[in-house]
This record gives sequence, C-alpha cells and structure tokens, in this order.
Amino acid sequence: MSYRYGEYRDGPDPLAPPYDVRAALDQMGDAILSGSNPGHALRDLLKQGLPGAENRRGLDDLLREVRRRRRELRERGRLDGTLERARALLDKAIGQERAELFPDPSDDARFRESVLDGVPDDPAGAIQSLGSYDWRSAAARRTFEELRDLLRRDVLDSQFRGMRQALADPDPAALERVREMMTALNDMLDRDARGEHTQSDFDDFMSKYGNMFPESPRNLEELVDALARRAAATQRLLASLTPAQREELAGLINQALEQAGLADQMRRLGESLQSRRPDLAWNTPERLGGDEPLGMADAVTALDELADLTQLEAALRQDYPGARLDDVDEAAIRRALGRSAVDDLRALRQIERELEQQGYLQRRRGRLELTPKAVRRLGETALRRVFASLESGRRGDHDQVDAGAAGELTGSTRPWRFGDEQPIDVVRTVVNAVRRGPGRAGERSGAVALSVDDFEVAETERRTAAAVCLLVDLSYSMALRGTWAAAKQTAMALQALVSSKFPQDSVQIVGFSNYARVLQPDELAGLEWDMVQGTNLHHALLIAGRHLDRHPDFEPVVLVVTDGEPTSHLRRNGTYAFEWPPTRETLELTLAEVDKMTRRRATLNVFMLAEDERLKEFVDEVARRNGGRVFSPSADRLGEYVVSDFLRTRRAR
Repeated sequence: MSYRYGEYRDGPDPLAPPYDVRAALDQMGDAILSGSNPGHALRDLLKQGLPGAENRRGLDDLLREVRRRRRELRERGRLDGTLERARALLDKAIGQERAELFPDPSDDARFRESVLDGVPDDPAGAIQSLGSYDWRSAAARRTFEELRDLLRRDVLDSQFRGMRQALADPDPAALERVREMMTALNDMLDRDARGEHTQSDFDDFMSKYGNMFPESPRNLEELVDALARRAAATQRLLASLTPAQREELAGLINQALEQAGLADQMRRLGESLQSRRPDLAWNTPERLGGDEPLGMADAVTALDELADLTQLEAALRQDYPGARLDDVDEAAIRRALGRSAVDDLRALRQIERELEQQGYLQRRRGRLELTPKAVRRLGETALRRVFASLESGRRGDHDQVDAGAAGELTGSTRPWRFGDEQPIDVVRTVVNAVRRGPGRAGERSGAVALSVDDFEVAETERRTAAAVCLLVDLSYSMALRGTWAAAKQTAMALQALVSSKFPQDSVQIVGFSNYARVLQPDELAGLEWDMVQGTNLHHALLIAGRHLDRHPDFEPVVLVVTDGEPTSHLRRNGTYAFEWPPTRETLELTLAEVDKMTRRRATLNVFMLAEDERLKEFVDEVARRNGGRVFSPSADRLGEYVVSDFLRTRRAR
C-alpha cells in the first residue's frame, strides 16, 4: 500500500488541543463584573471571538464578511441583461434579413420587408410572430436560433442551476431528457405529498438525472430546498423589474417554456415548491446597482445568494429574543462564506455548549445564569489579577503551596474533617485502613483500600481566625463614576482569597445604598447597582457589627469601599431616611456605629473612590475616631489596595 501526505484542508485541525472554556468564562467575567448579565456577556463573547483561538472568527467577523459579500453582489450588475441581450439578437437577426432582402427587386422581397415592419415591439411578441417566418438569410436564421437557444437555456438554468451545461448540446435528445426529468420530478413530489415517497425513489431519480443538479442533494428535502430558493429568486427578479420590463421578461419566459414543451410541467413544479416553502420571500423586490447587464440565470443566482446573505445577517446579529447559534444555518454559511466559516461557527457553538455541559452556565426559566462553580472561577480569576498587579516585594506568602500548615505541629493527630488543610499523616492513615480489615471483594489479595474514615491529619497550633467584613457601596453613583466593576471584582477577589487561603476566617460582604444587605458569594457576579438615592453606611455598620458579635473570639477586620459620604440612615421603625446634603442626624448615627466598632477593637479602613471634599472630611473623622487608615486608590487598583491591606492585617495578627 502507498500513502500520500499533505496539508489538511477539510475542516479544523484534528490534532488541535480542545479549547479551554475557562478562558471564555474569564472573558465573560469582565462584562459581567461591569454589570452585564450572563446572557449578554455570552453573546458579546461569541461576537468578539474566542480569546486565544488563532484564526478563529467571531460573529462580528462573519457578519462583516456577509455584509461585504452583499455589497459585492449588489454592485455586480443589472437585472435586465436577458432582455437587453434578447433585443440585441432580435435586432441583429432582422437587420441581417433586411440586408439580404434590400438588393432583391422582387415582390417577394417587398412582402417579406412588410412582414418585418409589422413585427411587434416587445421581444416576446416579436419572437412569436417570427417563429414561422421563413428566413431567407442564413445568418439571420442562425442568429434567431441563437436567440431562442439563449432564452431556453437562461430560463431553464434560472430554475435548475447548471442546466445551461446540460443543454449545451443542440441535440433534441438533450431537451427530451429534460422533459423526462421534469415529469419524474413532479411525480416524485406528488408521491411525497401522498406519503408514498421513499429514499430509494430519490436515489433512483438521482442516478438518472443527478448531473442536472450540481448541489448534489442527499434527499428530497435538500432538493426541494435548492429548487425552491431558485424559484423564489426568479420571482424576486420579476418583482425587481419595472412593470414594462416585467411584462417583457415574463413573455419571454413563457415563450421559451412553450417552445421547449415544458410550460405545464414548470407551472406544476412552481406550485408545488411554493406550497412547500411559503416562508421564502417569493415576491420581494431587490435592487442591484452595477453597470454590467446580467443574464437571467446569473441574475437569479445573485438574488438567491442575496437572500441567503440577508437571512444570515439577521441570524448572525443575534439581537432578537431567544437568539441562539443553532439558529444560524450551516448550509447557508457554507454557500456564502465557505467551509472555513462553518468551522468558525462550529467552534463558537462548541464553546456555548461546553460552558453549559461543564457546569459554568445553566438555563433557568429561559434565562442564562452563572452556576456557583462559575462564580468561584470568576473570584479566583479576580484574585489572580489582583496578585499579578502587586509589586513583587509586597506579595507576602499568598503563593505558598503549604497553605493550612502555618501553625507548629503538636505531634498529635485527629480524624480528617471536610475543609481541613492540615497535612495528612500518611502512616496513621494507612494503619487505620489495615486495622479496618481486608479490602473489598474483587481487590487483589494484600491490597489496602483507603476510605474517607481512615484519613488522619497532623494537628497544628491554632492559628488566629478573623471575622472579615467588606462593606461595598451599591449606589448609582458607583456606576456613573465607572467604579462599579472594580468594586465587584474586589469583593469576589477577597471572597476567593479568604475561602482558599484562610478557610478558618469568617467573611461577610455587605452591600449598601438606601438600605444595606448581606451579599451571598453566588450572587456577587450578577450583582447590579441600585438605582436609588442614599448611601446608608449606618445600616451597613449595624449589620457588620452583628457579624463581629457572632464571632467574639475572632480578630475583627472591617473594610469599607465607597465613593460618597453617608446620606441616609436607618430609622427605628425600619425605614430609611435620605437627605442631601446629609443631615446632622445621619452623620451622628453613622459615627456612633464607628465608635461601636472602635470599642470592639475593630479597625475600620476606608477605600475612598472619589475626590469629594465632604467625603474627605467624613473619612478623616472616621480615621480620627477609630484609628484606621484611609486609602484613595484609582478604580483599577482598588483590588490591589484592599487585598494588600487584608494580607497586611492578617500577617500583623
């Protein structure tokens, strides 16, 4: 056996590694943290293309290709080329005949000239009247036959793509074969309408007439689709002409079909196709603006492609309710843009499916939502970005691989519990498995089977735990100043840091606007700002104080992220009061909660995201009363400041 090797051209690289959907989720996370919902974020990802995927186009790239192709087709030529060509050949034939008759002084020559003078002005009427005319000029006869052959080929090729080649042979047997094909096709469609059609019937039909269908359909449905699109494009061609041109071309079409003996079969086929595909734009006019006159077959092909491109443009925009990539027709993509575009579309579809199958996205009540797994991933990504921005000299020990083993070993062990990060005592674990008894049935003799109950961890000295409170401003001004995404990313980064590096700590994230509320980790990514008035730091400090009181043995850590002074407070009846500029009561109640934090020995560090003078005065007073620090980072460095301050506090403790 011999083998030949060459470049792989048909489809994507079969040896390419699978795409990492986590990178896609990270890119979606940027939009989600900026306030977009998961559905819109996924749509934006698919429009932009896959991060890190070389030579892979997104929906916007494909859409630009579709629009470029549409412009090219619209500038390709005029739709009345067949009429222009028919008129030219008709005038040529009559001129050649007159040139032959002019030197002849006989009455027959004058009679023939009078017949030519009476030829109707419209091409269809002229061809019909000259159909029985006995041409004296051999050149004129050849020109007239050329005209009729042109019309027959153009009309049939406009309905059956590639028929021009089938009729290139002037042998009458070729036209008779077309008649047989038309009869067999209509009979097959009638049997299908009665439910009697089988795939073997279609295979027999294609074995006889397959060379007339360059689309190479695999079944009757694909054949009907191809023929219906051509027939609809022919109708659009007629609708796109002026009334006079439409009447002339319709007459030529009928003339050509009658002469070929196909009028009845073509009418029968057209009715069947239109009933099967009423969704196609059968009579929608289309304008082409080029200078070159197009023959009927070429014009129909251009209009057929334009219809494909119009549908593709609507599907690729994905801007309608419930839009999904499954709505994009692969066959239309292949016809319009080629195989590489199909590969790009499949890659985008794979990302959409993988994000759901791998548990990052879920659909609930028709809406796309992030799963807890995706939220954890976004938190880890936010944390990595924060660490990447920290200076190398300030990184601390967050990259240590022995997290959880910071305490000194006591020499004793205890059974492992979920969440423990102490080192496993391998010897005691194996001894427990041996003592428990032999392995399960079917295991090799002498094998030791470990179970969860066998594991023991080495005890370490107790490491100080912290009760962490992050208070995040949710007011609308955060969105207006462009600091909202940074605040969300900071909250997620801190949540990820505490859960991964300091699992013994208890973290609570509180969002506040007119009211304050505790934010669960799973809702952070999809959190949106509150379009209400009020910055109720008073209520947020009340909630944070209760969290600290529930953990009296934990070291208190309180961090506040805000861009404005308190303008709201909580009344005794549970409602909120708002006033701007803030009232004396609002400031006094808020500072009273700051004093309570001081008595709890909780240091309040404030991260100020605006350069407002009133805000500066307030946070300076907080620092004076509490002893905490005030930071004024830019939005892009907020996460770095908060995480660094938390790590500094934990190391100090």
